[in-house]
Amino acid sequence: MPLPIFEVDVPIRSAAQPGARGVHVFTGRAENRHAAVRIAHEVYDAARAAREAGREIPHGRPDGWGACGYRLGWELDWPAATANPWHDPNDWSPRRTFAL
Repeated sequence: MPLPIFEVDVPIRSAAQPGARGVHVFTGRAENRHAAVRIAHEVYDAARAAREAGREIPHGRPDGWGACGYRLGWELDWPAATANPWHDPNDWSPRRTFAL
């Protein structure tokens, strides 16, 4: 059975525009919430390192996690990150529950 898909929401704020805030969202398969946040952080760090080195951002790892972009000047609040099972908004089947 494949691992459940998690959504990791990380609060962000702009260093250049005081008061500008948002949420950066990552999704992917993980064993549990803790692993999902750890993997999302790894993906973000890889995207940041690639961008800072002038390389293309890696879009996907073998485990399905990846980053689509990197926002310069935005700071992520990793201690405030949350991870929950992801629910496909286009899925009309009954909701599944996961043992987390």
